[in-house]
Amino acid sequence: MKQDFIALLAGTVFGLGLAVSQMLNPAKVLAFLDVAGNWDPTLAFVMAAALAVMGLAWHWHARSGATPPVKLKSGLADVDASLVAGAAIFGIGWGLVGLCPGPALAALGLWRWEPVVFVIAMLAGMALQEWLRSRENRPSQ
Repeated sequence: MKQDFIALLAGTVFGLGLAVSQMLNPAKVLAFLDVAGNWDPTLAFVMAAALAVMGLAWHWHARSGATPPVKLKSGLADVDASLVAGAAIFGIGWGLVGLCPGPALAALGLWRWEPVVFVIAMLAGMALQEWLRSRENRPSQ
């Protein structure tokens, strides 16, 4: 029960942060990505603040002596074609639409059709990827 409350609280704070920082506004995100044109650097401050908070959380967790919640991967050995393709598709989609998965889910609460289309397309892409991976792992007949 306590974990559910913490998850709800974290999600609420995350959603509020997205709304306050205007990351739910695709025009704001696209202006941030337009470094060669009319660049709006304000989202860089949002990212820096998020990194600072996460850095403090990791530091606090490490000092507590607890086991890390996840094993971080590092090194070029972990980079493969699937990772590069996924990152490219993510980046292209973000650049075209101005939304990424977290803000898109939060933007569903705005009751606009654009985030709905984005989330449906995102879910379809996830299903397609899962289907392709299951075919790839299926033994040959």
